[in-house]
Amino acid sequence: MEFLSVLAAAAAAFAFGAVWYMSMSRAWIAAAEIPVGPDGKPQGGGAMPFVVGILAMILVAGMMRHSFVTSGVTSVGGGAVAGLGIGAFLITPWVAMNYAFSMRKPGLTVIDGVNSVIGCTLMGAVLNLF
Repeated sequence: MEFLSVLAAAAAAFAFGAVWYMSMSRAWIAAAEIPVGPDGKPQGGGAMPFVVGILAMILVAGMMRHSFVTSGVTSVGGGAVAGLGIGAFLITPWVAMNYAFSMRKPGLTVIDGVNSVIGCTLMGAVLNLF
């Protein structure tokens, strides 16, 4: 059952990210300075970013599940709050630091930070549905 909850949580966060980045695509492409073709779509990439993305979500969900089990987080609300904390106080600050040193636009931190916070919140909630 634990593995199914990890897969479901990873899928929920990945699905949110898909919706988020589709709605923020123009702003994200500009902030990330992604090269685009004449049609305005990013060049290259292919399927690999999606493969890395889903694998990353599975790893994060697995570690969150482990952390929740060892710390006694068992409710949907508790999982959501813990996930929000992980996204807001672990992932986003680390990404912000990396983006600051690589001189990325602050808007990129905001766009990616929202994905981290909401994605981890959903992930935490879903992990405790099972």
